[in-house]
Amino acid sequence: MTTSQHSKSRSGDTRDKTGVYVYGVVPADVEVQKNAKGVGDPPAKVDVIREGDVAALVSSIPTDNPLGRPEDLQAHAKLLDGTAKVAPVLPLRFGAVMTDADSVAEELLRGHHDEFASALEALEGHAEYIIKGRFNEKAFLSQLLEENTDAARLRDDIQSKPGEASRNSQMVLGELIANVIEQQRQVRTNAVAQELNGVAVQLNPREPTHEWDAVHLALLAEVDRQADLE
Repeated sequence: MTTSQHSKSRSGDTRDKTGVYVYGVVPADVEVQKNAKGVGDPPAKVDVIREGDVAALVSSIPTDNPLGRPEDLQAHAKLLDGTAKVAPVLPLRFGAVMTDADSVAEELLRGHHDEFASALEALEGHAEYIIKGRFNEKAFLSQLLEENTDAARLRDDIQSKPGEASRNSQMVLGELIANVIEQQRQVRTNAVAQELNGVAVQLNPREPTHEWDAVHLALLAEVDRQADLE
């Protein structure tokens, strides 16, 4: 019995309550590690749905429990990053959910089989690398307060008033800091991406996983170029 047939025989009473979350497309010979964890709380089991030469990494999830927690995004990225270390993978955007295993096999895999197979073959000999960097919080704030007069003024106002009286200034300063972090994150990401232009075949900025992240990039490069990244 195939995976899709197995799903079909059981889906009668769960079709309206569960969906199939799709992480990405891989070669059909990829196996999932037993300790692999998917999205959701608790983390969903990760399975493989195969169709010809390609397959999809998936999890069965309840549709009445929306995804979107930072932990879900991290689980999605971690699974794809781990897979990319051992096999080519075509990632799907976070949040891709299909009706059931049949729809994954027929609509996604069978409907785009040759396209996926060709793309995966082109990725052979390449690997995904993750580049992360984080601001030094103490040094960042010290420089900000020294160079930004608005931040310094708000800091002084907060220090001169009791806690509740300075709440508004605290909120404004917090927002100012967050905005500057985002601006500097973009600057650092662009600078690193520029340096990697000659090495990376593909570059994908990732969402920050921590408020002090300075750079979070996923890049695809030839395995033979690994030394150029070190």
